[in-house]
Amino acid sequence: MAEYRYDVDILHLLVSSDHAYFGRAKDGAAVVPTADAESINVVAGKGILGDRFFGKAAHMDAAVTLMAVESLEAIAEELGAQPFDPLLPRRNIILRGAELTPLIGEDFVLETPAGTVSFHGGRHAHPCAWMDRVLAPGAHKAMRGRGGLRCRPLTTGILGRGPAVLVSPLRLDPARAHVASVLRPGRLP
Repeated sequence: MAEYRYDVDILHLLVSSDHAYFGRAKDGAAVVPTADAESINVVAGKGILGDRFFGKAAHMDAAVTLMAVESLEAIAEELGAQPFDPLLPRRNIILRGAELTPLIGEDFVLETPAGTVSFHGGRHAHPCAWMDRVLAPGAHKAMRGRGGLRCRPLTTGILGRGPAVLVSPLRLDPARAHVASVLRPGRLP
């Protein structure tokens, strides 16, 4: 089986025990404890220790979200907005240099000096309407197809911020990390 290695940077590792975006956006986000951690403990089949999705049955196949910061940079530029705080979309792992969409349905690995974790790429991390409120008007629509990748952790390990390697079974194009992708076709004709 082919293996392709890509140098990436893990810029942020978000861990939050509670949901911040629920209810009506006009009421504002909930104030919840959120950490931009130096490292995270990922548990196979469960997610990130201490995170709101950890061990939740409905989120087992999508317990960890990855996002390319290039997407946020492109969206801000398209909307004529100031650069966005990369933590506001509330994705767990913010990377630079990673094309993520081709990893839907694939197993891949993130290697960091702190440790290594294998993931299964599940599905797009679709944006919610809150993005228009917390990022900029129009961000919800602009994030479609580039809101990140929801994953299931296959192994237990620690991931740390900083230089990392993404090991993929597919050729990826890091220059396309910001490009919106269409959803993969469904099973229906």
